[in-house]
Amino acid sequence: MSSDINKKSVSAVKWAAMGTVLMFGLQLVTQVVLARLLGPENYGLFAMGLIVLTFSNFLADFGFSWGLVQNRTLSEEDVRFTVTWQALTGLAAMTLLFFMAPWIAAYFKEPRIAPVIAWMSLTCLLNALTAPGSSLLRRALDFRWLNIIQVSSYIVGYLLVGLPLAYAGAGVWTLVCAWLGQAATALVLTYARTRFSLKPLLWYEGARRSTNVGVTVFVTNLCNWCLNNMDRVFLGRFLNAHAVGVYAVGYNLANTPNSLFLSALQPAFLATGAKLQDDLPRLRDTYLSVLATIWIIILPLFVLLAMTAPDLIGVLYGKVWQESGIVLSILALAMPAYITWGMSTPILWNTGGKHLESLLQLPLIVLAGAALVLWAEQGGAVVAMIAAGTLLARALVVGTVACLRLQVGLGELAPLAARGLAMGLLAAAGSWGGAMLGGLGGSHPLPAFLGGALFGGLTLLLAVLAWPELLGMRAVGMLARFSPPLPARVVSYLRARCGARDNLLDTRELHE
Repeated sequence: MSSDINKKSVSAVKWAAMGTVLMFGLQLVTQVVLARLLGPENYGLFAMGLIVLTFSNFLADFGFSWGLVQNRTLSEEDVRFTVTWQALTGLAAMTLLFFMAPWIAAYFKEPRIAPVIAWMSLTCLLNALTAPGSSLLRRALDFRWLNIIQVSSYIVGYLLVGLPLAYAGAGVWTLVCAWLGQAATALVLTYARTRFSLKPLLWYEGARRSTNVGVTVFVTNLCNWCLNNMDRVFLGRFLNAHAVGVYAVGYNLANTPNSLFLSALQPAFLATGAKLQDDLPRLRDTYLSVLATIWIIILPLFVLLAMTAPDLIGVLYGKVWQESGIVLSILALAMPAYITWGMSTPILWNTGGKHLESLLQLPLIVLAGAALVLWAEQGGAVVAMIAAGTLLARALVVGTVACLRLQVGLGELAPLAARGLAMGLLAAAGSWGGAMLGGLGGSHPLPAFLGGALFGGLTLLLAVLAWPELLGMRAVGMLARFSPPLPARVVSYLRARCGARDNLLDTRELHE
């Protein structure tokens, strides 16, 4: 049993990593092309509609489908009950959003988004019906098919539908049609893979366990939606579509790799943890390895992104989007905290603390809301700083409780944090020096961006090869197992310098 979980979890993470890289490339190219074709105003209109849509999707996906992942045993009645109520809540959310579109447009003082919201309401039903199949695939740790579905639906929605419409001058309707096309394709492919029963079932003897999970997920998602979207809600209210569009591009570019990591890795960690609920030592070891990966490997990459952000925006999007650079810099530095929060929440769920995630974050909603009311009018950079501070606070609160529940002490966290800080500083120094050298060639942002990215990356690589101790045993173990294949000599060298015994990393990480 343990060996089977090990193999499936390793396979899940590898497929998640492959899907993350592919989706990041697709989204980056598509977003750049669409942003250049559509401009800040059209992007801002869509971003306003998207804020409301994500909220409605939380209403549509009441949380019943997560019971399909969390429940230790699963019956056909569980699936039928979940599908039935997902369809009903999705239909209700779609209807509510459709009729509320004019009032939502009035709140944003932007009448042009009313028809956008009305049409986008269709995705509430589409996403609600997709959720049961996705949860069944997560329960089976079938992340190969989850990634195939994710990539295929994105290609259909944005490359086959969105890009032709953008070239045809469809404006904001380009993004609306692309979103609908992606949602419809995901539903068809998910159902084709899982073929779950469509026979309605409103209630049965074991329904209460699904409803309990559903209510908890709903409240948690509601809190998370507020914290993730309050920045744009207030920005859209106090400023205009252009400002929202500029902010949205910086936010999306920072959040794209982050959301891909979380959408792929968090469900894998949650599903694996659900199978290890009675083995807290292994769950604890897994969590420490995950934190090592985030702080030591992922954090310096986001530092590189933050340091090169203004030049990157200039290269990819052009001068009209230059204001997005500071937003991207601020938010990129906060993304490791976001990932830390996202990978800490499964610990609460798998240690009997499902209710804690929402309770811990309620005070943060109040504080963030107050800050945005007071300072959102100051512009995108100020809003980005409030959003970044909120992400850091969420990671500290939820991460601290996760550590307490697993009895993880400061003595184990401090070395990971110190290594991460050192790697981040090296990335910043190398990137700054490279950007300065590249900028000597003229005013075009490309040389400065290339110099910053290359020198920053080279600095990290040389530092790791010279002092592998910077990575530590856990990070080396995760790289050896889940990164693209590394030469055996490199792995052996890193392990030897870190003082790791070969069998230690093979038996004490996420893969026992």
